[in-house]
Amino acid sequence: MAVEEPTTVVETVPGFVPDPGYIANGLSTDQVAERVARGETNDVPDRASRSIRDIVRANVFTRINAILSVLLLIVLATGSIVDGIFGLLIIANSGIGIIQEVRAKRTLDKLAIVGQAKPVVRRDGTGAELSPKNVVLDDIIELGPGDQLVVDGIVLESEALELDESLLTGEADPVDKSPGTAVMSGSFVSAGAGSYRATKVGRDAYAARLAEEASKFTLVHSELNAGINKILRFITYLMIPAGLLIIYNQLFSSGQALGPALSGMVAALVPMVPEGLVLMTSIAFAVGVIRLGRRQCLVQELPAIEGLARVDVVCADKTGTLTENGMRLAELELVGTGDGEPERAALATMAADDPRPNASVAAIAEAFPGVPGWGEPTAIAPFSSAKKWSGQSYGEHGNWLLGAPDVLLDPNSATARRAEEIGARGLRILLLARSDRPVDDALAPGVVTPEALVVLEQRIRPDAKPTLEYFASQKVDVKVISGDNAVSVGAVASSLGLPRGDAPIDARTLPEDLSQLAEVVESSTTFGRVRPDQKRTMVGALQSRGHTVAMTGDGVNDVLALKDADIGVAMGSGSPATRSVAQIVLLNNTFATLPYVVAEGRRVIGNIERVSNLFLTKTVYSVLLAFLVGISGVLSQFFDFEPLPYPFLPRHVTIAAWFTIGIPAFLLSLAPNNERARSGFVSRVMRLSIPSGVIIGVATFVCYVLVYGGPDQTEAQKVQAGTSALITLIMIALWVLAVVARPYQWWKIALLGGSVLGYVILFSLPFTREFFALDPSNVAYSTIALTCGAIGVVLVEISWWVTGRLHGEHRRLFAAPEDLLPGEH
Repeated sequence: MAVEEPTTVVETVPGFVPDPGYIANGLSTDQVAERVARGETNDVPDRASRSIRDIVRANVFTRINAILSVLLLIVLATGSIVDGIFGLLIIANSGIGIIQEVRAKRTLDKLAIVGQAKPVVRRDGTGAELSPKNVVLDDIIELGPGDQLVVDGIVLESEALELDESLLTGEADPVDKSPGTAVMSGSFVSAGAGSYRATKVGRDAYAARLAEEASKFTLVHSELNAGINKILRFITYLMIPAGLLIIYNQLFSSGQALGPALSGMVAALVPMVPEGLVLMTSIAFAVGVIRLGRRQCLVQELPAIEGLARVDVVCADKTGTLTENGMRLAELELVGTGDGEPERAALATMAADDPRPNASVAAIAEAFPGVPGWGEPTAIAPFSSAKKWSGQSYGEHGNWLLGAPDVLLDPNSATARRAEEIGARGLRILLLARSDRPVDDALAPGVVTPEALVVLEQRIRPDAKPTLEYFASQKVDVKVISGDNAVSVGAVASSLGLPRGDAPIDARTLPEDLSQLAEVVESSTTFGRVRPDQKRTMVGALQSRGHTVAMTGDGVNDVLALKDADIGVAMGSGSPATRSVAQIVLLNNTFATLPYVVAEGRRVIGNIERVSNLFLTKTVYSVLLAFLVGISGVLSQFFDFEPLPYPFLPRHVTIAAWFTIGIPAFLLSLAPNNERARSGFVSRVMRLSIPSGVIIGVATFVCYVLVYGGPDQTEAQKVQAGTSALITLIMIALWVLAVVARPYQWWKIALLGGSVLGYVILFSLPFTREFFALDPSNVAYSTIALTCGAIGVVLVEISWWVTGRLHGEHRRLFAAPEDLLPGEH
């Protein structure tokens, strides 16, 4: 690399005069130690994940735990420790949530270190990769295509260095950076090479605060989380009047003693709290992160898991995604009649002089290792995705170009037609040509004289075809968007069986009008010669048609599209810039991991929606039952009838949730689920939970009215009446569980059978009957309870089918083959 004289640098940065020795060698070990001692380090945290203290605080000090704690204290004040068993929910909610979040944090932090971008820092004359936090003030950092700047600085060396600052400014056009020019962290190299001195490190750097905020693990801006918060707020508003009514009824209308009145009040209020909903949500997300981590998939933003569940279009590059990254030279086809020696010498020299060779140049360097000794290049034009060619001038040895034949040549020329003919076999073709002017000339490439076609061979990934077949089975469209020749891209796509892969579109012919572009992109699958800005526009066109788009990429030309896609997926071996903007990083560089990532997103979101139905049904019937009992107490003051006390003890509502919600919800939240997530989470959950909750609440209240013996009933009759109401409630709640578990698979049927068996045991064993105050021995009461429960079951079933018909949802009892994930039967 040629060393630029630092004269402009001296003028730009007063007080610091870097001599050529400093530029060549960087800081010494002693100078680094001095700066570390002064605290002049890049002390920005690797990731802004929550500390363990924050996780504990967030899981312990919650609104739900506060409500349950107050109710627990009230019950304990009455002396009934057994009725305070629901207090174990506080420990369970906090403990499980903390354990899972800490596990997820550790998984993510370990993966983040593996996938971290490491700048090349020049010290003691040697460049070495360092962690960003080990960079100190005045360090010299080397730059190449795709590198992201980790600190602010000033350019010392530049070989046609161009930076893309779109992540900071929003402007997509690359900016030339000559020596003496200031550069900011967060930008990345789009072309050329060079080095810069770190002038601002740590939290002083321009993008440090932005990066710290952007990398936080949070559920903010998640439709799912917003929906749950909306539901919780609504529940809180309902709890206030329902709670006041039940308090009035228990303490004043029913004439009960203080202890039983408080127990009834707590029994009414506890089930209104959807205590497991937030817990199950955090567990589902945390387990999703851990599962993906085991597949070497780094989730940089938790909402990405939710977005993955909604993906219906995947835009993938050809190189590194469908084909392996490595290439080999298959053939050098000469255009002229010469012996090929000048062409081989030019290729060897150009490859050897490239400080950051891409896969194509690396293959050329491997094929032509002998360098003829032409000396330093007199002019350099680095490769960029926009112009599709690079060049180097060597004085008397000529001006040499290496790039796309269909860009550098007249498409009607014989050489261009021959290149297209070879490319139709799926091979990658580069043109080696001479130019009549230096490659850094403003009018370059000028007059192009073709000399040879460089034929490169890429191997198709063995897992590419099964991956495309999986997406096709899941009704997820795959679009191959590549910068390579369209014919070559089409050959690869059609060999993999991609629909319409044999009809590739040359992106240079795409319309500029967004609506017309959207129509073309939506109807076609394979695109070649796509510029970076076009990739971004194509993603936007698909989004304008209502698609949720995932974009995969590994090169600097993919950054803009990755940033604008709903979900950006970067390869671990890709450029630091792509990894920094992507929400998902595949550290194993395997496209075949993506189906598991999408499936995990669907599992998380689908199961959260499923268990939400259970928790909210419980909240609806609890609030309704409290209202009905409370209103009966108010009306009893004006009409001649006895007010009804609340039918249950706190221990009753605890066991009512064990096998209808608690254990089943936990298992369902971790179960396979292949259904694509849709928007409208709140409305869909309410379609089932409101009618089901109303049916349970009304049926339970009617049963209790029919069996209630008045204030003069014996203690045994009181227990029998409460047990009868509980039987009605449990029967219908179990059927709601059966509805939520559909479509059935063998393990779901076993789960339902286990839940029924659990209640049979609770109501049958003498010990549990005495411990939980259960007495189903009154045949008349139990008959009424079973009758009310059966009517409720029928109504829930009818409601499920009717709501499905009204909203156009396809209802079925048993799972179809397309519902099963790979490996399921």
